[in-house]
Amino acid sequence: MRIVLARLDDMKAEDSVTIDLSGKSSIGDYMVVTTGRSQRHVGSVADNVVKGLHEAGIPGVRVEGMRQADWVLIDAGDVIVHVFRPEVREFYNLEKMWGA
Repeated sequence: MRIVLARLDDMKAEDSVTIDLSGKSSIGDYMVVTTGRSQRHVGSVADNVVKGLHEAGIPGVRVEGMRQADWVLIDAGDVIVHVFRPEVREFYNLEKMWGA
């Protein structure tokens, strides 16, 4: 979790929110929702998070959405990271859905 938050901070991701999923879902322990300023920034932020997870030896990291870079989902097992463009984040409003 610290790796993810540090990498998001390094890449100047905006409005990062951590949602505790304990007791709410079996998909993971935490969900992190954050915003990149553009498609390029979303892709760079996501790439940096994935690189940090791999360097830390986290196995089986899965990534979806890098090609479009509107919404990139990183599944690192216990932590799920969503990196959005601002308009896409507002549309899906995951924080509200998960009660953050």
